[in-house]
Amino acid sequence: MKLNLYQIDAFTNHLFGGNPAAVIPLDQWISESLMQRLAMENNLSETVFFVPATKPDADYEIRWFTPLAEINLCGHATLASAYVLFHVMGYGYPAIRFQSKSGILTVTKNFDRISMDFPAWKPEPLAEWPAELATALGNITITSVHKYRDYLVEVADESMVQLCQPDFTLMKKLGQKVILTAKGNKADFVSRFFAPTVGVDEDPVTGSAHSQLIPYWAEKLGKKSLFARQLSKRGGDIWCEYLGERVTMAGQCVFFMKGEIDL
Repeated sequence: MKLNLYQIDAFTNHLFGGNPAAVIPLDQWISESLMQRLAMENNLSETVFFVPATKPDADYEIRWFTPLAEINLCGHATLASAYVLFHVMGYGYPAIRFQSKSGILTVTKNFDRISMDFPAWKPEPLAEWPAELATALGNITITSVHKYRDYLVEVADESMVQLCQPDFTLMKKLGQKVILTAKGNKADFVSRFFAPTVGVDEDPVTGSAHSQLIPYWAEKLGKKSLFARQLSKRGGDIWCEYLGERVTMAGQCVFFMKGEIDL
C-alpha cells in the first residue's frame, strides 16, 4: 500500500514558520493503530488523516494524531488539510465540511487565507490550582487560571510569555495541557501552548488552544475581532472572530514537501 504524505507549514506566510503538519489523504480509513504508528514515525506535533465522507452533512471525515495519542481537535492540521485539498488535490468548492470528534468544522477559502469555523470553548475561572503549576512554568507569577479542556494561565505581560522556560517533566506530572497567555503589544493577545502529556512539549501554533483563547480575550478586551500571535520559536499569526457559540480562525499556509509512504 502506498500513501501520499504532504508536509505543510500552517498559520504562516513563509517557509519554516508556523506549525508543520503531516497530511495523509486516504480513500478509506486504515486501522487506528497504523495511524498512530505513522504519527509516531512522522514525529510532528500532529499527523492528520481524512477520507471522503459517507454522510451528506459533510464532505470529509478527519482525525488527528500526536506522536502519542489521538486528540479531539486540531486547528493547524485542519488548516493544512484544507490547503492540500484546495491547492494540491483540486477541490473545487469554496468551503469544506469536515466531520470530526468535535462536530462539523467548516473551512472556507478567502483569497490568500483559509478560515476555519470551530467550537467556542469558553474557559471558566479556577479559584484554586496546583502550586506546582507556577513552578512548572519556570516559577512565574500567575495573574489568573481558567480551564476548559486545558489550563489557561494569564500572566502580566507579553515578555513573560516570550521568556517562559517550562519544566516539562514537572508539567507532565501535572497531567494537563497548558496555555500561557497575556495581552499583546502589537497583537491583541499572545500565547504559547505546552502539551508534554501527549508527546508535544511545545506546539508552535495551536488552533484548539484558540478555541479557548478567543472567547476569553474577546470578553476581556470587549471586542469580537482579534489578531493573535503565538510566540513559539517558529511563531504564527491567527486572525480571530468570536461568534458566541463558535469562533473563526484564519491563517495562511506554505507548502513544504510531498512524499510517498510504502507500507
